[in-house]
Parts: sequence; C-alpha cells; structure tokens
Amino acid sequence: MSIATAGTARRPRPPSPLRRALRRNLTAYGFMVGALFCFVLFSWYPIVQEFILSFQKTDLVNEPEWVGLENFRTAFADPAFGPAWLNTLTFTVLALLLGYGLPFAVAILLNELRHCRAYLRFVVYLPVMLPPAVAVLLFRWFYDPDVGLFNQILGFFSLPGLNWIYSTDTALICLVLVSTWMNMGSATLIYLAALQNISPDLYEAAELDGAGVWKRIRHITIPQTKLILLLMLMLQIVATMQVFIEPYLLTGGGPENATATVAFLMFQQAFTYSNYGAGGALGMMLMVVLLAFAAVQLRLTREEKS
Repeated sequence: MSIATAGTARRPRPPSPLRRALRRNLTAYGFMVGALFCFVLFSWYPIVQEFILSFQKTDLVNEPEWVGLENFRTAFADPAFGPAWLNTLTFTVLALLLGYGLPFAVAILLNELRHCRAYLRFVVYLPVMLPPAVAVLLFRWFYDPDVGLFNQILGFFSLPGLNWIYSTDTALICLVLVSTWMNMGSATLIYLAALQNISPDLYEAAELDGAGVWKRIRHITIPQTKLILLLMLMLQIVATMQVFIEPYLLTGGGPENATATVAFLMFQQAFTYSNYGAGGALGMMLMVVLLAFAAVQLRLTREEKS
C-alpha cells in the first residue's frame, strides 16, 4: 500500500450536517432546556397540582381525600363569592380605562419630545422599580383620613376630606389608582418601543398632506401599533383580574367586602379558613375565565395578521 493510499484511508469521515448543527447550537439548546425545565417546574406543575387539589380535601398533614365537586360547591356557597367576582370585574374595567389608555398617551407624548426624553422615561418607570409592598404602604399613608397627603391637599383648598379606602364608595377606586401608578411605567416603555419602530416617513407624508396631530394618531399611530395594543390589552386583563397585593395590604378586602377580589378570596379560603381545596377551586374558575379571554385575544390577533 502506498503512502498516499494509507493517508487517504486514515482520513476521518466528515461529520453529518445534523451533528454539525447540534454542535454549533449546543449552547442555545442548553439554555432552551433550562428554560423549559423552569417553565414546567414553576408554571405547569403548580397548575396540575392546583387542578388535583381542587377535587381534594386536605389539611396538608393527613392524606388527601377525594371529594369531587364539593370544593366548588363550598366556593359557590361563600357569601363573598358573588361580590368578589363583581369587584374583580369592576376593578378590571376601571383599571383598563386608566391603565390601558394613559400609558399609551404618555408614550406618544414622550415619543414627540425632543428634550429630557431619557430623564422623563426614568421618572415614568421609577414606580415599577419600587417593591409592590412599599408602593402600597406609601399610598396607605396618602389615603389616611387624618394625616394623609391627599386630605391635606383637599384641606389646603378648603375642601372636606374623604375616607378614601375606608368608604365603600371610594375604596375600589383607590385600589385602581394605586395599581395604575405602580404598573404604568412598564406599559409606557413597551408602547414607546412600538412607536419608535414606526417609519418617520409616514408622519412626514401626513404632515405634508396637512394632517394634524389627532389625524396622525388615528390613521398612522394606532394602525401601526394595533398588534401590540391587542397584546397589551390581553396582558392587562390577565394581570388586573389576578389583583391581590393591593386589596390584601391596603384594605384587607374591606370595607364590607367592597374590595375583596377573587385572588383575595382564594388566599382567604386557603390560608385563613385552611380550606385549600376551595382555594384551588376558585383558582381553576379564574383560570378558565382568563383562558376564555386569551382565546378571544388570539383570535383577534390572528385576524389582524391575516
């Protein structure tokens, strides 16, 4: 055998395209596996466990006992069940009226500014960086009927003070204001990023045609950001219908269950009454409602893309 032939025989076979692709993307697949593991462990596993728990009676000490739909009947029989759902829906509607349109308007304003844009973005996003408990307790002082900031402002203008979170007429509105202030920064920056992706040529052409500010917003800004508007609508519905921190820390569900929400009732059933099954049943009901909203949003998004 010649030297050339021996060298040719010992030449390694080139790796297959699949092996080259796996080797090239090994790091990406590693990150993907880690993300999937965390998603399954911290998202899907609790959902499955909650589904099982909603059909069981357990005190977390003894063996669980299957009770069928008894937990759902217990949740329905709770006198606070109806008011909690009504408060949740009312809170969602009010929070959307403020927390959906206001961040979009602020984003449009920031996008039009030429000076201090970075500073104003920081100011708008600052409440998001505060821990939610700190923000809620700050507003609890604002709402204090004796020494609170809001009643001091009213007194400065010789106006009578309000009971704010201690009145059934204003307590839910107070929660909406807190939630809007806490979460507006994130939505504003998302809208601002979407606005900056719109081609400036569209606005220049509209200005040459004599279109004013409102016409440019109506015919350019809103159509160009319609998909992100639909997505944010869905995300805000999901977030507001799961509101818990505000009623728990600010009002404790009161006064007279005026601010008790479904998520607050879940916590109360599980950790106040030690009825974990009824809390799980309420969680499953809320998940079904949110899945219905998600299905509608996906349908609308699919229609927009097509």
